[in-house]
Amino acid sequence: MVEATHIWDLLEEVSDPEVPVLSVVDLGVVRDVCIEEEWVHITITPTYSGCPAMKTMEDDIRKKLAEHKLEKVVVNTVLSPAWTTDWLSENGRIKLKEYGIAPPENEVDKSVLFSEPTKVPCPKCDSTDTRMISQFGSTACKAHYRCNSCQEPYDYFKCLK
Repeated sequence: MVEATHIWDLLEEVSDPEVPVLSVVDLGVVRDVCIEEEWVHITITPTYSGCPAMKTMEDDIRKKLAEHKLEKVVVNTVLSPAWTTDWLSENGRIKLKEYGIAPPENEVDKSVLFSEPTKVPCPKCDSTDTRMISQFGSTACKAHYRCNSCQEPYDYFKCLK
C-alpha cells in the first residue's frame, strides 16, 4: 500500500511548467493527497481560474505517478477557496528569488488601489530602488519591474490574497 507521504515526495519532482524551478508543491497548487483503497486522489487549485498551465500540471502529475506504477489516479481541480500566494512554500520563495523572480511581498499590490506600485526588492541586488514597467509580466500572475540600481529587468510574482 502506497503512503500519502510518498505521493507528496513524488509531487515535489513535478515542475511548474511556467516557473520550472518550482514544484507544484512549492507553488501550493497541490492542496491534498488522499489514498482510498488503491486509488490516489489529488486535489489541485489553479493560481487563478484561467491558468493555462493547469492541464499540463495535471498531465505531469499523472505521468510522474505512472513512472512509479501508480496508474489509478484521480486529479480534482477545485477553485474554492481561491489560491493565494500565502500557499507558496518558504522553499518556493527562495527558489523564485534565486531564479531571478521577485517573490511576492506580503501586501496587496497598491498599484491596483492607489496607482502606486508595490516597492519590490530586486532579486539580483536586493535594492528597493525599483520601478514597475508593466502590471503584467511573462504570465498574468507576474508584473514586470526594472531595478534602478543594477538596471536589470525582472518579473515579480504578484501577491494574491
